[in-house]
Amino acid sequence: MELEPTAQQREFRERICALLCSDEVRAEVAAVRGARGGEAGLLDVYRRLGERGWLAVNWPEEYGGLGGTIQDKAILTEELIAHGVPDIVHTLSIDIVGLALMMYGTDAQKSRLLPRIARGEGAASILFSEPAVGSDLAALETRAEPDGDGWRIHGRKVYSMKSHLADFALCAARTSESEVKYHGITLFVVPLKTPGVLVDPLWNLGDERFGDVTLTGIRVTEDDVVGEVDGGWEVINSVLGLERTGVEFEAKACRWFDVLLRHAADTGLLDHPVHGPRLVELDSWVRAARLLAWRSVTELGDHASDDVHNAMAKLVTSEVAQEVAQAQLDLSGLDGALTRHDDRAPSDGTGEAAYRDSVGLTLASGTSEVMRSLIASTGLGLLA
Repeated sequence: MELEPTAQQREFRERICALLCSDEVRAEVAAVRGARGGEAGLLDVYRRLGERGWLAVNWPEEYGGLGGTIQDKAILTEELIAHGVPDIVHTLSIDIVGLALMMYGTDAQKSRLLPRIARGEGAASILFSEPAVGSDLAALETRAEPDGDGWRIHGRKVYSMKSHLADFALCAARTSESEVKYHGITLFVVPLKTPGVLVDPLWNLGDERFGDVTLTGIRVTEDDVVGEVDGGWEVINSVLGLERTGVEFEAKACRWFDVLLRHAADTGLLDHPVHGPRLVELDSWVRAARLLAWRSVTELGDHASDDVHNAMAKLVTSEVAQEVAQAQLDLSGLDGALTRHDDRAPSDGTGEAAYRDSVGLTLASGTSEVMRSLIASTGLGLLA
């Protein structure tokens, strides 16, 4: 497996970096990061990327991309995070919802929905999780009841990020009962700015809030079905499996660790008898996490994606990122708990924000427990 970037990939990274280092983008990122009580939505930088075909670079040109590779997409993700650009809208709209539509959507759905989010002019979210479901998505209670040639959806979804900003969402609902709990789930494209959809805030530790979404009989038709009726589990499993490369997690770990090293160098902690060796060990883990993520990316680009390798990458990258966030607080002492709004905060409050952000990394895209179970069962045959 060749992990060395090609000349084209190096050039693409340099071009993205040049745009993200521009005064206009830096000012926008600083304004968003410094805002009190707000959160990032559709940023101008997304539109700038979209105008160049970079926001969804691996999509075909007819849908707003450049027909690039999965490696190009990973490079974009790394650079967005490295430059502090809020990435949630991009991850949800392009990497999850867009991927599902690209793989399972009809031509009409692709033409109608993909170009707008590829240009950075619209956003999408996902409506999967529910209050009493936890990690067992197959236990969802949201129902899609038959209504003529369509369905009416009733239910409540939680932990849905950006639904208050998004144009539409990918919603999982049960359309039939089955002895096999994974059968009978269907995915629908649901417009969010329409009567029958109520989006309330669900506050949390992070800078970007969750949504508490109630669906009260909103009507959808067969044109809104993504994949097969009753076959939504296949779509969900395929998309989440492919998105467990861990690139966004290792990118955060790299950014946070760079900030931590600068702080350690400025305060003399590199030579500390306890903190110095810990930083050396963390450095090796951050490098290993990035290699695991890029192994998954490379395999995906070669059409040889491995669910076990993806689970390993997701597990390690998310837990390493948490370790780096914890180390930032440990090395900064009480001042490390100061937010970016306090002038005394070390590294402009990056450590405090990273710590809050890191809490959910081992939950998103599959919990660490689920990843360990997948590795043990499918990879090692231990649970057979």
